[in-house]
Amino acid sequence: MLFLVTALIFLSITAVTAFVGLRLWNWREQAIDRIAPQKPTVSGFLPSPSLIWRELVDRIGTFAPASPKDLPLLKRRMIRAGFRDPQAVRFFYGTRAVSTVALSAIGIILAFRSGASAENLVLLIAAAVVAGYRAPMQYLLFRIRRRKRSIERGLPNALDLMVVCVESGLGLDQTILQVAKELQFAYPEICDEFALINLEMRAGKRRVEALHNLADRTGVDELKKLVAVLVQTDRFGTSVAQCLRGHSEYMRIMARQRAEERAAKLAVKLVFPIFFCVLPSLFVVTLGPVITRLVRDLLPMIENM
Repeated sequence: MLFLVTALIFLSITAVTAFVGLRLWNWREQAIDRIAPQKPTVSGFLPSPSLIWRELVDRIGTFAPASPKDLPLLKRRMIRAGFRDPQAVRFFYGTRAVSTVALSAIGIILAFRSGASAENLVLLIAAAVVAGYRAPMQYLLFRIRRRKRSIERGLPNALDLMVVCVESGLGLDQTILQVAKELQFAYPEICDEFALINLEMRAGKRRVEALHNLADRTGVDELKKLVAVLVQTDRFGTSVAQCLRGHSEYMRIMARQRAEERAAKLAVKLVFPIFFCVLPSLFVVTLGPVITRLVRDLLPMIENM
């Protein structure tokens, strides 16, 4: 029994490792494709199934009930997730209605086919309805977290490039525009935000207001600190290059401290993988031949006695 359990654990770990290796195999090609400029594509005359599905969900979202109290929060979340289309909220409500109906139908079919009791039938259908209703919001929150991580990952390089541009003689507005152009393919999320700042200032907004809008749109703490530094620099007339360089050094120190914190937690996190993955394989290699020999030699002797 112990041998079967160990073999099952070993096979499952091998399968998971192979799956992760196959998924990570094409990371280099994906990085090259992401940095390289996109080739223009020519769309066909016939609408694609995705466009038809989008139009259908948009129509459904028009008739879906919406709460006026939750509408500002939902719009803010949609913007932080990267959906700036004015019809994005309506598309979200349509997706929520479709997912609720679809998962409810799947739950009803599974409940009747499983032959469960009346109480379990009601619980399964209720769980399907709740899952269908909550799934779009959870996906939206996932998109927000992923976009925040992308912005945090590209902010140090963007800040270093801003320091170089400011020290070379460019103004802050031209610096933001230049950073948005240079890092467009490497870090598209933060470059989109910088380009939007430039568009707002061209439309007539003050620089301070555009920077505050940047902090509100993204919700990233490090970017809020950068906005606070730039606003204070613009208000008091201090050197922009000196403030950016000081903030860049501060971000490097914070990144180093976070890396040291993660390294300190690594020893504790490795306890469970070693206990459940490495030790069973070690026991199989070291004790397997001994147990096999004992069973092969001692059992016949005990039976003969």
